[in-house]
Amino acid sequence: MADGKATSMRSPWILASALAVVVGAGVAAAVATRTPPPASAVEQPHASGFTRKLRPHFDHAPVMTEKFETPQAVTLACLRCHPDAAKVMKSSHWLWLGEEVSIPGRTGAPVRIGKKNVINNFCIATTGNEISCMKCHAGYGWVDQDFDFSKRENVDCLVCHEGTNSYVKGVGGVPVKGTDLLAAAKSVGTPRRDNCLGCHAYGGGGQGVKHGDLDSSLAHPFEEEDVHIGRHKFLCVDCHRAPDHQIQGRAFSVSVEDTHGVACTDCHVKPEHRDERLNAHLRSIACQTCHIPSYAGKLPTKATWDWSKAGDPKRVDDQHHYLKIKGEFTYEADALPEYRWFDGTVGRYLIGDKIDPSKTTVLNPPRGDITEAGAKIWPFKIHRAKQPYDAGNDYLFPPVTGGKGGYWTTFEWDSAFRLGAKASNLPYSGRYGFAPTEMYWPLSHMVAPKEKALGCTDCHGDHSRFDWKLLGYAGDPIKTGGRP
Repeated sequence: MADGKATSMRSPWILASALAVVVGAGVAAAVATRTPPPASAVEQPHASGFTRKLRPHFDHAPVMTEKFETPQAVTLACLRCHPDAAKVMKSSHWLWLGEEVSIPGRTGAPVRIGKKNVINNFCIATTGNEISCMKCHAGYGWVDQDFDFSKRENVDCLVCHEGTNSYVKGVGGVPVKGTDLLAAAKSVGTPRRDNCLGCHAYGGGGQGVKHGDLDSSLAHPFEEEDVHIGRHKFLCVDCHRAPDHQIQGRAFSVSVEDTHGVACTDCHVKPEHRDERLNAHLRSIACQTCHIPSYAGKLPTKATWDWSKAGDPKRVDDQHHYLKIKGEFTYEADALPEYRWFDGTVGRYLIGDKIDPSKTTVLNPPRGDITEAGAKIWPFKIHRAKQPYDAGNDYLFPPVTGGKGGYWTTFEWDSAFRLGAKASNLPYSGRYGFAPTEMYWPLSHMVAPKEKALGCTDCHGDHSRFDWKLLGYAGDPIKTGGRP
């Protein structure tokens, strides 16, 4: 969901590749005002021989000339020149559902899961809250469960491709009143970092709520904050490529496996360490573990969220400590990761799963351990929360928070649960409470320059950042030996 701060920022954009749908108003040929770069400038080599393409810019201003009365009219103009861009309608960015998948660690038939139908521990659920959450959907008009996903004119091309820095999406993803659609259409091009970050930096209702390694500082970071962007000027789409508008990359807040993921080894095809002792670590240590020594270096990220404290009229609202509509928070800056084994798959809490409210429920537990050959030690942000559950049925519950009758209007949890029961078809017992939960966020952005990577004494010795016994070792493996 988005909050007031997020929607006052520049557009809630969608992930780095998105809808390459934007070009002309039915004109077969157009004029590019920039001279294409010479061949020698088109490709720039980087680590391990990886080549980042510099994309020639096509100036759409001469071909986008009609006055657009609706954002859907812009999309239809785009599709006249880019009919294949409608393939985005098969993507999880449009459907908010992935392909059928068997959830690791669970029995039963494969299921389709995504932001549309899972519970999280920040904004809880999109079900019943479409009026708030869909400000970050790559479409127009999704305000309830009757949204028609077959209408291609409702795809929002501009959210990923416009470059005016003034395109703002409002209720249901529709641009706010007064948006200059023609100016936005004239400005389109390759998705920029701030196109992607408008949603991915502000998801969950504010800056840095969900991801610890994605915030607006990555639009123009120094190289110490992110070497790929700050030093090598990468765009999100350099890694998160989108063949047929199917955007590569996995968010383990919703995904459970890494079929279409992005990995360091996509570009770094061979170890580059001169010391073979470091290369030997690759059997057990993910690249990110050493090369992301900390996260949220410039802007803080939310670490805890306690919904049970919401609704107190005596407390003063403070974005980083307390909001009456959402409860109590803590944030961390320049945070140290927590480390766990990870094999590229996670379990998943599904709506209706029973919980023990006296214990912490992990919504997406990373899988893998010291005995699993394919598992490696990864850095994580772990978001800890206390969130609503049905105390009669003992399952986590998706109350309605935004919109008419929602908790943010009434501050009555019982009525919010009853509305949520109707939206989700999940029975409500009439009793509610708040239960502890955790979510794991593997870190892959904010990669430091190699000179800032972890050294031996960061992990071994008296001041190790690792809890070796938690990871399954007898002690520091430099003394007690490595994994079996």
